[in-house]
Amino acid sequence: MKKQLNINYESFESYNELNDIEQKLFNVAKQARKKAYAPYSHFLVGSAVLLENGEIIAGNNQENAAYPSGLCAERTAIYWASANYPKQKILKIFVVGAPQDEMKNSPVPPCGACRQSILEYETKQSQNIEIYFASVSGEIFKTYSIKDLLPFNFDVSFL
Repeated sequence: MKKQLNINYESFESYNELNDIEQKLFNVAKQARKKAYAPYSHFLVGSAVLLENGEIIAGNNQENAAYPSGLCAERTAIYWASANYPKQKILKIFVVGAPQDEMKNSPVPPCGACRQSILEYETKQSQNIEIYFASVSGEIFKTYSIKDLLPFNFDVSFL
């Protein structure tokens, strides 16, 4: 039997269509991107995490010559947030990524490892996390849960 999956997402043509908090998160992620350490890939990613207490945590990718030792922007931000605000729920994550020369303008989604990490926090807090992803300009995508980006997911219920 063949089946089909559908995901829910929104598309914004530009930054100007975002509300005030979304614009703020975009700007924080875009600025964090500029501080990324990416001497090998030259692909810079910044993220901004909004906690339920209103705190915004920034993160960026950190590469390492031993590639598996690096860390993505999303995980630097959510791990820092959890370490410093362990009881706060994550409401939104904004990701802005592009090559160092900023020539790419299509939305850059979280990688597989980041999707799995976001799923862990969404499961832990029993509340969806909105995920926005973009490049430095152009279209922006929004999902209402990581499950839209990771439909066949593995979580604690399998253990």
